[in-house]
Amino acid sequence: MTVLPTGHSELLMRQARYVSFPQDTRIFEEGDPADRFWVIRSGAVSLDMYVPGRRRIMVETLGVGDLLGWSWLFPPHRWHFGAEAFSPVRTLEFDGHAVRALCDDDPALGYALTRSVAEILARRLEVARTKLIDQYMRHGGPGL
Repeated sequence: MTVLPTGHSELLMRQARYVSFPQDTRIFEEGDPADRFWVIRSGAVSLDMYVPGRRRIMVETLGVGDLLGWSWLFPPHRWHFGAEAFSPVRTLEFDGHAVRALCDDDPALGYALTRSVAEILARRLEVARTKLIDQYMRHGGPGL
C-alpha cells in the first residue's frame, strides 16, 4: 500500500476514533450502504461474498495494519463484500463522508488516498477472482 505523506496522515488521524468488535460480529453486509472504513489495530476480520446457490465464501482474512473497507470511496458507496470479526478486533474508524470532504478540499490528499485504496482494491479483486475460480472448479465446474 502506498504510504500517505505525513501531513496527509495527520489530517486523516484527526478523523479517527477507536472502535472494537467482538468475535463473530458482522461488521457489514455485501450490498449495504458503505459510509465508513477502518484500519485494523488488533485481531482478524474475514471478508466474504455470497455466491447464489451456495453459502458465503471467505475471500480473504485481514489483520493488523490492513484497511477494512474501500467501497465508501467509490460510487455507489455500497459494500462489495461482507465482513465479520474472526476474533476480537480493535480498529481505528473513519467516517467516509468526512474523509471524502477532506479529499475534495485537498486534491493532493484525494489523489494519494485514492491511489492507495486503488492498490488495495486491485489486490483484493485478484484474490477474490482466484478464490471464486478455485471454488467453481472444486464444486462441479467444467474442466479447462
